[in-house]
Order: sequence, then structure tokens, then C-alpha cells
Amino acid sequence: MMGANPQPEWLWGAVAVWLGLWALNVVLARHARWAVPLVFGLAVLVLWEGVTRGLGVPEVILPAPTVVARTFAASTAMLWGDFVQTIVRGALPGYAMGCGAAVVLAVLIDRSPFLTRGLLPVGNFVAALPIVGIAPIMVTWFGFGWQSKAAVVFAMVFFPVLINTVAGLSAAERMQRDLMRTYAAGYWQTLVKLRLPAAMPFIFNGLKIATTLALIGAIVAEFFGSPTRGMGFRISTAVGSLALPLVWSHIAVAALAGTVFFGIVTAMERRVTFWHPSHRARK
Repeated sequence: MMGANPQPEWLWGAVAVWLGLWALNVVLARHARWAVPLVFGLAVLVLWEGVTRGLGVPEVILPAPTVVARTFAASTAMLWGDFVQTIVRGALPGYAMGCGAAVVLAVLIDRSPFLTRGLLPVGNFVAALPIVGIAPIMVTWFGFGWQSKAAVVFAMVFFPVLINTVAGLSAAERMQRDLMRTYAAGYWQTLVKLRLPAAMPFIFNGLKIATTLALIGAIVAEFFGSPTRGMGFRISTAVGSLALPLVWSHIAVAALAGTVFFGIVTAMERRVTFWHPSHRARK
């Protein structure tokens, strides 16, 4: 596939717009910091468009953003179906089950020094396993449906959340624990009223890390076996047919989904841990 003819005016125009947007960001950083990411993202897209058109980069190497946008608009039905298959049916169930099980097991580990010494080293080991090794095994065990994708996501998010929760449960200061014992509070009262609230910043840190891992796990799992739809399946087949604009369209969907997912968890964190000094400092 031949690329478009080089058009140097595109390149120089994009550089000029980039510099203008950079100067605008300097001003916004002082008066409207919320707009800085938006302007910076726009500047990246403008520079990307100018470079690809100005240098005549073939679409099979790097399509221009406008080409990706046209493909995106023409493939919305396909993109939505793949999104539902991968994110709604695979990533979200695996994320919910993995994070929930991790928090429950963290409480059990906290009750048992034996489990603390035995399971945490195993958790660190399993968390380091490559996804390309886990995914084919899960597909073999659970088949080509959503269950195998959820299982991969479960394995990827479980141990980061577990480790962060165990660390958070020990975050309460000893003086605070002694005060609870002075009030004749039992283990579960201390857990609910003191230790879990103190652990929330750690737990949400694990949950935010897990949002990215869940999307990656669900998409990569589809490379090793999937029905005839799904983001990972579509990316692998589109790469094989050199349909790079479609690949970038799915990448855009994944990036948007990951941003929204991360934003939802962050908003929940702000509501739950409003008392934390890190949030008060931002006001």
C-alpha cells in the first residue's frame, strides 16, 4: 500500500499550531489547569496529523488521526459490539470478582500470621507471571467464552489489590489500636471502624492499578481464543489484514474506556477518603 505524497506545508503548519498550543498551555497552567490535558491532547493530534501528511507516512505504518476518525465513524456498530464483548462481559466481571475476593482474603490473612507469611510471597510471585503465559492456560480451562477472559482479569487484578489491602490494614497507628482496645472494642469493631477506613487509600490505590490491568488482560486474552468478536480478536485480525486505521480505532476505544473506568474509581475514592490529607491539599 502506497502512502500519500509528502506535503511539507502540513508539517510546518502542524509545528506552528503545536507551538501556539504550547504557549496557550503555559497560560492555562496558571489560570485554568483543568484545560491543560485537553489542549495538550489536541496539540499531539495536530502534530501527529501534520507529521503523517507532511512526510507522506503510509497508513500501514501510521494512519493520520483524521483517517482513524473516519474509520471510527464508519465502524461504530462493530466497535460497540466488540466493546460489550471485551469490557462489559469480560473485564468488568473479572475485575469485580478479583477485587472482591482480594479484599476478603486480605482480611483473612490479617487474622492469621501463618497466611501472611505463606500467601504474600506466593502473591508476589504470581503477580510477576507474564500474561502471555496465563492467558492460553485460562482459555484451555474455561473455553473461548467470556469466562476465560474474566478468569485472566481475575488473576491479573487479584494480587495487586490483595497486597495493597494487606498493607493498608496495618496502616492504623498502634496508639489508635490501643485506644480501641481501651474502649473494649473487639477485632471486628476495630476492623470496621478503624482499620478498614485507614486502609481505604491503599485499597483504592490497588483498585486504580487494577483498572488498567483488567483492560489489558481482557484484550490480550482474546488473542489466544475468542468468539468472532471482541477487541483483542478484532485487533489481531485487523493487523493481519493491514487494516491499521481499524486497529487504532479499537485502541482509541480501549483508551477512552480505561480513562472513564479510572475516573469512576477515582471519583469513588474522593467520596470515600475525603478526610485524607492528600485530598484536602488539593482544595
